[in-house]
Amino acid sequence: MSSFFTTTRVFLGAILLRIVLLLYGLFQDAYSPIKYTDTDYFVFTDAARYVSQRRSPYDRETYRYTPLLAWLLLPTSWQNPAWFSFGKLLFAVSDIVAGWLIFRILQLPASGAMSTERALKYASIWLLNPMVATISTRGSSEGLLGVMVVALLWAVLRRRIALAGILLGLAVHFKIYPFIYGISIIGFLESTSSPESDEKRSPASSNTGGRTPVQEFILTFFNRSRITLCASSLATFTALNALMYAIYSTPFLQHTFLYHLTRIDHRHNFSPYNTLLHLSSAMPEQVSSLRLESLAFVPQLVISAILIPVALAKKDLAGTMLAQTFAFVAFNKVCTSQYFLWYLILLPFYLPHSSFLAQPRKGITALVLWIGAQALWLHQAYRLEFLGLSTFVPGLFISGLLFYAVNIWILGVIVEDIGRGAERTQSRIIMEKKMALK
Repeated sequence: MSSFFTTTRVFLGAILLRIVLLLYGLFQDAYSPIKYTDTDYFVFTDAARYVSQRRSPYDRETYRYTPLLAWLLLPTSWQNPAWFSFGKLLFAVSDIVAGWLIFRILQLPASGAMSTERALKYASIWLLNPMVATISTRGSSEGLLGVMVVALLWAVLRRRIALAGILLGLAVHFKIYPFIYGISIIGFLESTSSPESDEKRSPASSNTGGRTPVQEFILTFFNRSRITLCASSLATFTALNALMYAIYSTPFLQHTFLYHLTRIDHRHNFSPYNTLLHLSSAMPEQVSSLRLESLAFVPQLVISAILIPVALAKKDLAGTMLAQTFAFVAFNKVCTSQYFLWYLILLPFYLPHSSFLAQPRKGITALVLWIGAQALWLHQAYRLEFLGLSTFVPGLFISGLLFYAVNIWILGVIVEDIGRGAERTQSRIIMEKKMALK
């Protein structure tokens, strides 16, 4: 019996899954009082309509995104009603493209050079995931960002550094959080990352020419790859922002970037900050000058942008990016289901060597706890929003803390797995070098 995991079958299955959901969404929107289309999609399409009328996308209240997104969705403003679903189709296609890139990366030597069948199995975690397909076909733009992130990883692993810098600058312009990957990539692009540089730094050629350790560190750290990455990413990010500011002025900066520093979003929010943010929004006059929504960034950025990349980036870039993203989402003051896609897209690169698969009981426990904690929170949210019962304390608050605790445990396992994998990789490299010298 032939395996299901062939390129044609997996990608055809992924395409059909999204077509079915798109058609079902049209039916539910037409006949059900509960709409399939995500509220954010109406924000996107309204902004696109304003752009088509030569107005600012920020004339649409709650549009907090780059104008690029509204530009991409301009066809949704065309007269034929069928074009309204163009954005959903674009996001669904982005899912498929991201899945193809995952599949290709898993076949690279840097990812273990998986066979086609094995690579497709892990790529299916994204391609055939009903949660991923549902979120995109409801009108969430996370699929577009997913393509940028996975393309960024592919470019770095293939040593297309200038392209990687462009993709990084574009991704950070599109959504702020991918800047954390820049730190990991810089760490990954160390001078000893290629055989040629290994030869240059062999004992016979280790003469520093009288340079001090500080000078030697500077010359080593600022290698060509790192300079190229920083220059191309900064140029792309600056150019895009300068263009948008020239067109849309201060509202662009305020809504795309500055708004998120003081954002208060207490609805549909799994974060343990949820209840405190609700109090801040309900009673702003009683909130101290030490604003929680601004201080929440401190532990989030220290862990995701500093500690994790410093500890892990040099050995496993994809795994480090997963750990960073997981930490960023877990510690974020706003945490919704769409944000889970930020790290789910990186899961296929970590799972093959994870203890969650090596120890199935641990993996099943993690999955049950992750889903169960969400279900508990959603039950409390349903009672609040649909039954009108006040469940903020203890219901939502306790369930948010429980989900947070589950995420911290999972993050700890991920970091430990990547660290152990890095140690094994380093030991193998040392042994290979010793064998080569004999």
